[in-house]
Amino acid sequence: ILEEERPPVELRQRKKPKSSENKESAKEEKISDIPAPERVPKHVLFQRFAKIFIGCLAAVTSGMMYALYLSAYHERKFWFSNRQELEREITFQGDSAIYYSYYKDMLKAPSFERGVYELTHNNKTVSLKTINAVQQMSLYPELIASVLYQATGSNEIIEPVYFYIGIVFGLQGIYVTALFVTSWLMSGTWLAGMLTVAWFIINRVDTTRIEYSIPLRENWALPYFACQIAALTGYLKSNLNTYGERFCYLLMSASTYTFMMMWEYSHYLLFLQAISLFLLDIFSLKQNDKVYEVYKIYIFSLFLGYLLQFENPALLVSPLLSLVAALMLAKCLQLNVKKGSFVAKIIKVINFYLVCTLTITLNIIMKMFVPHKENGHMLKFLEVKFGLNMTKNFTMNWLLCQESLQAPSQDFFLRLTQSSLLPFYILVLIICFLSMLQVIFRRINGKSLKETVTLEDGRIGERPEIIYHVIHTILLGSLAMVIEGLKYIWIPYPALAMLLLELWDFFHFSRWASSVRTVALILSMAVPTIIGLSLWKEFFPRLMTELMELQEFYDPDTVELMTWIKRQAPVAAVFAGSPQLMGAIKLCTGWMVTSLPLYNDDDLLKRNENIYQIYSKRSAEDIYKILTSYKANYLIVEDAICNEVGTMRGCRVKDLLDIANGHMVCEEGDKLTYSKYGRFCHEVKINYSPYVNYFTRVYWNRSYFVYKINTVISFQS
Repeated sequence: ILEEERPPVELRQRKKPKSSENKESAKEEKISDIPAPERVPKHVLFQRFAKIFIGCLAAVTSGMMYALYLSAYHERKFWFSNRQELEREITFQGDSAIYYSYYKDMLKAPSFERGVYELTHNNKTVSLKTINAVQQMSLYPELIASVLYQATGSNEIIEPVYFYIGIVFGLQGIYVTALFVTSWLMSGTWLAGMLTVAWFIINRVDTTRIEYSIPLRENWALPYFACQIAALTGYLKSNLNTYGERFCYLLMSASTYTFMMMWEYSHYLLFLQAISLFLLDIFSLKQNDKVYEVYKIYIFSLFLGYLLQFENPALLVSPLLSLVAALMLAKCLQLNVKKGSFVAKIIKVINFYLVCTLTITLNIIMKMFVPHKENGHMLKFLEVKFGLNMTKNFTMNWLLCQESLQAPSQDFFLRLTQSSLLPFYILVLIICFLSMLQVIFRRINGKSLKETVTLEDGRIGERPEIIYHVIHTILLGSLAMVIEGLKYIWIPYPALAMLLLELWDFFHFSRWASSVRTVALILSMAVPTIIGLSLWKEFFPRLMTELMELQEFYDPDTVELMTWIKRQAPVAAVFAGSPQLMGAIKLCTGWMVTSLPLYNDDDLLKRNENIYQIYSKRSAEDIYKILTSYKANYLIVEDAICNEVGTMRGCRVKDLLDIANGHMVCEEGDKLTYSKYGRFCHEVKINYSPYVNYFTRVYWNRSYFVYKINTVISFQS
């Protein structure tokens, strides 16, 4: 009887309403999933909060202290506050002078709209040329700085130059804070961030050019790039909650777009980052959606940047757009196959080939249909740099002779080794790379990977943010080994070396005794502390010595030249000379010039080469025709260029001009063309015919000789 009554009881239980059944089952699951004894104790929560609070405080403090350090160092180096306005402006050299001059023009404009119009239709800078200075020179930082200066009422409190450099120093503080956060996210301890900041400041010569050229575009842009990398690092983490993921996504979107607007070469750096994410997508199975969300940010930033940069064609023909478009198309063509199967491996190989082919094809098509002239000289430079082509062109050879565009010197590696950065970096990079290879080998064998990898698992190669950083730093480091100027983008990656603090997990792989874990925890805290104390003892006295030394920027010849121009030269006069000096004249006097120290415009590059002919072996008549073709009224000859004694044979301006003009043999088999004229910059100083027929010396000092270009030629015997 009992056996016969048991089924009806079971049937009655199944006939209960579904809603109540679901509620009861849900309650049972909650009770089983989150038992009361496993709740996080309050003291653990307090420890986590204290750790986060101390880390955030240390990050912000590090950034503020670095900004104050830069301000104090700049004051002591140039004795800035005790200088007159003209002497302060002379400290901005080359293209930095051009950027700051447009900031001054914006402050002098009757309104913001009028100032922007004058910059976008500028015909008062370069003779016989109307340029869109905002687009061509990426003057958005100057526009923002001028608006903030006037909107905040700072014109009644602080001088324009202090407001301008203060913003740049503040951005450098944000730069350091972003590096701190990146290191913290990857290592799991804020001590790593402190060590990253220490290495960044100690290697300041190789990490930034802020102390030499404050208004450079990279000084405005790289802090936003550092914020973008920090947000991307957090976004790629597997154990990130929903709110943290949204915050990282929004910060990444804003910083990517801002970075693209601040620097004309930003899309090339983002292209390298996109390559790193593409390789991450190949090596990792769990981050496809996140990686493609980043691609969407690239597309949005390129589209919005194209519109707000006056339909800049360089963004349409950029390799970044072609790569992202190819990746999106390849994603649409991907097949759903079983993970780890032989077919999946074949699909991955086909996908890689497809993306590479589509990227090249799309870029060629875009360049065929989109008219562009931007950065065409860069490709020619790279061809000559890597030995794919030979040229006697003055501009190309002059660029190749620039120190920042050559391979790193031995001193560069010695400096990084002395600060212990390079040895730690290489050690950690090797370990991380080997861990990546281990993960790839596991995937090839069809072994599954963990859904979520934590620091305690010891499998660093399975963490997507680590894979990304390893690939990205290898790409940047490879380029820095070819072009030294890229070290300012690569060296701030000591954050990767901070992973050493968690590499002790390799000892146990979650299987060793708890005592080993305790030793690993102690070592992870002791290692950065010991390194930090040793760096403090060795390098902190040097930093204090730099702040205590009162230096002085002394250039009386340039001050006298600018003073003479402002007092004696007509307002409508046009000056010709080296591009670097022309930038200073534009800033300090406001007079029109024939050329500018900018290298992203073919016409300006041609002008620079033609004006530099004043240091070649050309006749007075040839130089006169060149100068009058640009409506120049005054010529300035610099004694430092004319009598230059360079350390590198064949890299002096006059040597490069002789090579371009055939007056010097640079290769075997070249024919030497003897010039019957002496070097113009020497001959014009002697004041004899025919030079005095075309040029009249009106001013000179120890460094500069100013000649008025005669409008009426008087032939004298």
